[in-house]
Amino acid sequence: MTEVVVGVIGGSGLYDIEGITDVEEVRLDTPFGAPSDVFVTGHLEGVRCVFLPRHGRGHRLLPSELNYRANIWGLKKLGARFVISISAVGSLREDIVPGHLVAVDQFIDRTWGRAHTFFGEGVVGHVQFGDPVEPALRRVLIAAAREAGATVHDGGTYVCIQGPTFSTRAESNLFRQWGCSVVGMTNLPEARLAREAELAYATLALSTDYDCWHDGHDEVSVESVLATIHGNVETAKSAIKNACRALGALGPVSWPSHRALGGGMAIMTRPEAMPAEARARLDLLVGPYLWPEEGAR
Repeated sequence: MTEVVVGVIGGSGLYDIEGITDVEEVRLDTPFGAPSDVFVTGHLEGVRCVFLPRHGRGHRLLPSELNYRANIWGLKKLGARFVISISAVGSLREDIVPGHLVAVDQFIDRTWGRAHTFFGEGVVGHVQFGDPVEPALRRVLIAAAREAGATVHDGGTYVCIQGPTFSTRAESNLFRQWGCSVVGMTNLPEARLAREAELAYATLALSTDYDCWHDGHDEVSVESVLATIHGNVETAKSAIKNACRALGALGPVSWPSHRALGGGMAIMTRPEAMPAEARARLDLLVGPYLWPEEGAR
């Protein structure tokens, strides 16, 4: 039976969960450079987990400095088929109170200059991204977070800005006019790359503040953000634990995001036309479809 492996991307304290066993650190070299940090593996509620501190331990990396490709490639290499993203965000809606969680279902990308695809340099691929979050995993996370006692909003649009500065008041109000629910800095291109890697991806967004649009609240500050995050770390840990238990009970599944490459049909370039360097770089992702006789290395 295929082992259930869950990847978790978020703060460095998330892998300090009661009940996790067989903890090990794994350092990987990837074709796309170095990940944010070492991966921490262990077993939780009967499933194997792979944790990655998104900004590195000690929070050393800006959102625009993250090597998103290496992070996602590493999770794929270590066997993950599910990716839970725990992300701090600003609320753009009155009813999303700081401390609430949002199981987002859409994204708007306002970033630039970030490597946002595994393809290129001799290989062309196109994947569907109309529904960027895996619905089944999102439902698992909603139930897991509610079981942990959190107030969870079902659905919402996450607008991803470049950072590291927070929004201007004009931007914050513009995002509200667009119908966005939360604003953050890290989930893109993370979600796009997870889709190209055929990983089921979903976000639990932790509302830390009202950004700067809300006249009745102080403008966002680092101090207020950190206070809210620290107050909800235990809730996030409980939600992860509950989600792992639920995914373990489901066993091996094949959801739409696990078939995002369409058996290789999403790759436009003929294998014989691909440069050798590109074949080696993409072997983990497309090799099983395009040259299965060689086996993914």
